[in-house]
Amino acid sequence: MRLVDVHCHLTDEELINNIDEVIERAKRAGVIAVVTSTLESGEVERALGLTKRYQGYVYLTVGCDPQILDRGEVERIKGLLEELRDKVVGVGEVGLDYFLIREEGLRLKQLEIFKGWITLAKRLDLPLVVHSRSAGKYAIATLLECGYTRVLMHAFDGKPSYAKKGVKEGMLFSIPTSVWRSRQKQKLASAIPLENLVLETDSPVLSPQKGTVNEPANITYAARKVAEIKGIEVDEVAEITTANARTFYEI
Repeated sequence: MRLVDVHCHLTDEELINNIDEVIERAKRAGVIAVVTSTLESGEVERALGLTKRYQGYVYLTVGCDPQILDRGEVERIKGLLEELRDKVVGVGEVGLDYFLIREEGLRLKQLEIFKGWITLAKRLDLPLVVHSRSAGKYAIATLLECGYTRVLMHAFDGKPSYAKKGVKEGMLFSIPTSVWRSRQKQKLASAIPLENLVLETDSPVLSPQKGTVNEPANITYAARKVAEIKGIEVDEVAEITTANARTFYEI
């Protein structure tokens, strides 16, 4: 199999402290590319170092944790994206988190910031990786309202009926390794056409085995489970999801 991990966090201490071993295990598992995402400005330099160290293998998207509502930090990250336009493959992850942000006023602020990220992705002509925890229908509605669908909905936790509205507009949905144990992710994988699916680990979280550190090599769990759910060969899942990922990120 030739697989792409479309979303993870290699700069997390759980991974970066043993990064050579992590990358070697990924290569042995058939992973041909890994896309790492940053969540704050302080991570970006370290992540860039990884793209240089593993050039042509590790790619970068620069984003902002949806919990960050500080305007100064948001503007710092936007400035970095402007500077790094030709060194990144996307904007994200960014989005909405209504699981952790519950106060209405803060949610409105978060929504306004999200719209700003959509505007920036449009202007930079970059794909957008969207976090939408407990806010899937709102995130998709906002994207459609803003008219931007060059989008990857990362680890979508909403109902398949909401996801299908995004599918209709050409959005991609990434199935994480936690599909191995998550009934919700299994329903999502069943409902969405393979042509709109990609695979992710979200390392170091969303492991196929709860309570363990996840890493890109585990992407094979997602591929095998999607194949089982759809009743097709795992090689077909690998071929189509890898093609989807390479087209989306232009890698």
